[in-house]
Amino acid sequence: MNDLQKATIQAIVNIFETGKVSGNYSAVTVIPGDSGHLSYGRSQVSLGSGNLYLLLQKYCARDNAEFGARLSPYLPRFEAKDVTLDTDQDVRSLLKSAGADPVMRAVQDSYFDENYFTPAIKSAQSLGLTNILSQGLAYDGCIQGGWYRLIKTMPKVSDVGEEAWAAQYVTARRDWLLSCAPPLPITVYRMDSFQQLMDSNNWDLALPITVHGVTITEELLSGAPRELTLTSPFMRGDDVATVQSKLGIGPADGVYGANTARIVAQFQLDNGITGETGVGPLTRAKLGL
Repeated sequence: MNDLQKATIQAIVNIFETGKVSGNYSAVTVIPGDSGHLSYGRSQVSLGSGNLYLLLQKYCARDNAEFGARLSPYLPRFEAKDVTLDTDQDVRSLLKSAGADPVMRAVQDSYFDENYFTPAIKSAQSLGLTNILSQGLAYDGCIQGGWYRLIKTMPKVSDVGEEAWAAQYVTARRDWLLSCAPPLPITVYRMDSFQQLMDSNNWDLALPITVHGVTITEELLSGAPRELTLTSPFMRGDDVATVQSKLGIGPADGVYGANTARIVAQFQLDNGITGETGVGPLTRAKLGL
């Protein structure tokens, strides 16, 4: 697995968890009925699992953590899995603010790598799973939970072949999610998304791909902006929503459709921008992006 493939797997799960390719390090979520209670960050680590406490403990231990001193007094409550934190607005506000701290982002990245990504890939490889998509299933299952339970019910990869194994796993996990208490049944879209990738025979997760309505490109993962143009199907993503917001297009739905293309063209005309049929470097510069 190369760095781009790793980033692609993580981006897929980021989309599932927070709707964003890069994840939302500030996301604070409480879903009614979720036994995990309050969850936080790029991959939504939960209070109920005890992992949110471990994440915050690592952050507060950093000398340069901007919000460490303010979060530290709450650590005993996180350690005790105090569910009143679900509705503590001061805590929620602190967590959201801390998500903008580069130290928090680095701590989240290392925490999810060490505790989820690396174990997931090792587990997949130990089963004989070598395709990048198959290993992505393992990471998704470890982040959401249930991977280790479900693989015990699966046949050996060597007996059925990797692609057949992955298809059986997706079906089994989908059925398992539907059998769980809310809110897990509504997350079957995760398996539907993987099924679509398998149906397109994209076992190496070659980019671009669209997952749950969000497009992942190499440019997005590398940090280089892609050129936004009117295509069929429409381009979608956070970068589109950012441009829409800058242009005052509401709602900023992240879909580069005909209306967005028309407003971009008018903006270019008003600002003397020539030589770009979509949102390229000249238009981005004028928008302050």
